[in-house]
Amino acid sequence: MLDRIALHQTRLRTPGLGLDSKGAALGTKGVILLPSIDRLVALLGVYTREHSLEDLMPSLEIQLVRSKLGTRELVLSFAAESSDRMDRMAETARLVGGFTFTGTSRHFVQYRDAAAPFGYDAQQLLASEAAIVLYHDKFSQAYDVDRPIDLRALLLRLMPHVDPSTLEDSGPRFLVAEQGLGPALIHYFVRSHVEGEVAVAEWPPASAFDEGPVRRYVMRIPDLPARMRPLMGATPGITCFLPVSPGAAVEIGYRHPVNLRACPVFDAAGLVLVRGRGDDPLVLEKTPQMGDLRAFARVELRESGPQASTGASRPEPVRVPLRVMPSAAPWKNVTATWLKPEEMPLLRRLAYVLPRQTVQRTHVAITARGAFVRCDAGIEAIPLGTFFVELHAGLFVPAGYEVTPAVSPDVLFQALGAPSGQVLFVTPDARAVAVSSEAFVPLETSLLEAKPWEPIVAETIEKALEERPVELRLEPLGMFPLGQAEPPAKEPASKDAKET
Repeated sequence: MLDRIALHQTRLRTPGLGLDSKGAALGTKGVILLPSIDRLVALLGVYTREHSLEDLMPSLEIQLVRSKLGTRELVLSFAAESSDRMDRMAETARLVGGFTFTGTSRHFVQYRDAAAPFGYDAQQLLASEAAIVLYHDKFSQAYDVDRPIDLRALLLRLMPHVDPSTLEDSGPRFLVAEQGLGPALIHYFVRSHVEGEVAVAEWPPASAFDEGPVRRYVMRIPDLPARMRPLMGATPGITCFLPVSPGAAVEIGYRHPVNLRACPVFDAAGLVLVRGRGDDPLVLEKTPQMGDLRAFARVELRESGPQASTGASRPEPVRVPLRVMPSAAPWKNVTATWLKPEEMPLLRRLAYVLPRQTVQRTHVAITARGAFVRCDAGIEAIPLGTFFVELHAGLFVPAGYEVTPAVSPDVLFQALGAPSGQVLFVTPDARAVAVSSEAFVPLETSLLEAKPWEPIVAETIEKALEERPVELRLEPLGMFPLGQAEPPAKEPASKDAKET
């Protein structure tokens, strides 16, 4: 049984138990008793969500203990240091169904709770030689240590959970390709101008029947383009990983039960790749030498001099002209239109009904072959001319058409060979028209035609000053104000009045 510690109590029976500055009972160590391994994983997952284990790592120990009845449980011990740390760990343990104790050597009493704000003290110590003796208000139990559990090994044995939200996460990635796919993947990245590093890593053979070590290509891509992410995640033989902490990464589409960034147990000089689907993690104690992807580009040698003819003609290069064919695919990303000169009057009439947002977002370039109109939000508000779809930054093809042969937009843009600062429009007859990007100006600045204004010259003020001002003078009225007033003139009588 336990006694509740009162305020200002100084005598305690439990060895190594003292009072901190707040008056709470506190030993040098804290102990959390957990019934199973899943409760331990839950404790680590909840705690690392907001806190790091870095301050606990020097003293953190996980042990599998056994009671006299043969039951096995888990004990997590750490340096107590302060009641604030103990309160935080006790709240987490209470959430996952664990019990928190404090003490110094072998005897640990229940840590304080709402029923005992200053903690507990044991009424009588158990006479036992066990490594750990725990005193709770509901039980007292002695445990022997069965074996220690390494935190790093435990984290590597945990299977990650499925989490599709990580598929679209941006940032650096690690790609692991099987030996047969590595060279092709390297050349694919080089052709697509994707920067990164590559190394060849070796792992021990999976079984005694393998002749040599397992070799795989490990690539570190700082920024994988968004268009390549679904391909890297769905291609057999290629596994994509998302870094979660220095020296550790988790396969995309999965999430580790514990926040690995808060667990500083992985060496930054090595690499641990946690795979899903129940596969064992790929562990590299030291990251192998990595080289730039661009160093593996295809090498072409210039001929050193004229060579004698051998009588055999060289085969012609495999080159076919570009064609633009109708396509039944739905229209997407229609952001430009081409108006011929005869269609310009329709654009002037349409300008009076265009909404303000469309006018502000639209840019136009006036050329000898007509007007090229662009709007990143969509050009559907201007139903004139020939619509174009933006395949690549600065490359447009007619809407409802597709180019053949079916090459990637990057290859098509490089094959056309347009210099920087040019916007290419591929016409339905497979001709490319280049318009300088500087020629595109906002539509609102070139749309309004202001009428000429007529100046009005104001008259000078000197003419108004030539007029003589009116002078007003007041004189006294005197004794008889109306004495000098003249009577009004009499009107002559009318002819009818005289006859009367």
